[in-house]
Amino acid sequence: MPRQDPRPAAVDAPMDPDVDLSVPAERGGLTRGQGGVLAAVSVGGAIGASARYAASLHWPVAPGGFPWATLAVNAVGCALIGVLMVLVTEVWTPHRLVRPFLGTGVLGGFTTFSTYTVDIERLLSGGYARTGLAYLALTLLAAVAAVWGAVRVTRRLTRRLTEGRGR
Repeated sequence: MPRQDPRPAAVDAPMDPDVDLSVPAERGGLTRGQGGVLAAVSVGGAIGASARYAASLHWPVAPGGFPWATLAVNAVGCALIGVLMVLVTEVWTPHRLVRPFLGTGVLGGFTTFSTYTVDIERLLSGGYARTGLAYLALTLLAAVAAVWGAVRVTRRLTRRLTEGRGR
């Protein structure tokens, strides 16, 4: 009986069938042209993370206290992601580095759902279960509402602007 490979067949399939990774010259083709994207994400991430750090310094959290700064950062970041997605997918075609810079870099560095989960763990293990559960639910609601609201408002505003130009 032949031995079966536990991995799915797709694992063995190359990501790009035109690139043979066993050929050194072709390996470089995967990263060619990606330096700008990497730089945009890096610079944007530094800006976003710095802004988030500034928010945490401005609104420190006492032990057992409600992490308002993290909640606000995540809600604001989600709203800005909603605005950005409407603008880059429905309004205009930006430069190829705008989306990695703003979306992945700035807003990815600004929002911090990893801190959110660590905050919940600390609250629960510290004996502040109510605060932790309230924080868990409120952040989820705030994040989803922020994206939804920002998308709706941005679409409405961009429609008004485009209709105003057509008159």
